[in-house]
Amino acid sequence: MSIYTKAGDRGTTSLMNGMSVSKSDDRIELLGTIDELSSHIGLAKVLADNTLKEQLSHIQKNLIQIMAGIADPRCLDYRFSADETVALEQEIDRIENSFPRAKEFILYGGCEQSARLDVARAVTRRAERRFRKVEQNYGADAKAIQYINRLSDYLYMCARYSDYRVGHEKADGIQDHVVRNIMREL
Repeated sequence: MSIYTKAGDRGTTSLMNGMSVSKSDDRIELLGTIDELSSHIGLAKVLADNTLKEQLSHIQKNLIQIMAGIADPRCLDYRFSADETVALEQEIDRIENSFPRAKEFILYGGCEQSARLDVARAVTRRAERRFRKVEQNYGADAKAIQYINRLSDYLYMCARYSDYRVGHEKADGIQDHVVRNIMREL
């Protein structure tokens, strides 16, 4: 069987349930964004220690399940478990309590590891925005959306911990009111 189907030549693709949709469909945009996210997480794994590498691999497996649920929302086997979000929250709390995190605005790129994690976090935020659009138009697994929201917090915390380990923690000279206005726009 060939990897190419030629259906894409007409601007369409198929969901797992066999439904043919436009490549510009919101669900396809979301699937592509989550695929991009998983690729960035894979890039972050290259520099990760064994513990973080295992956690990131687990996250990638969760993302595959979330993608399957988007591509075939009627299949109950792909429903996402709230337990995964709870586990992510516990890990966020553990990391946050393990170092004195700077509360000021951060200039990303304190080290290569944090830069890769921050790119993954930014793509996670985009995935969440696209997930909300899919939810509005087609319905979506609320537990999966919640997981994606927590995932951005987790990646942020991992990036800050990576910065902490190399001694880069905050952006000096940036006024708080400027940062608040910028972040409000995102």
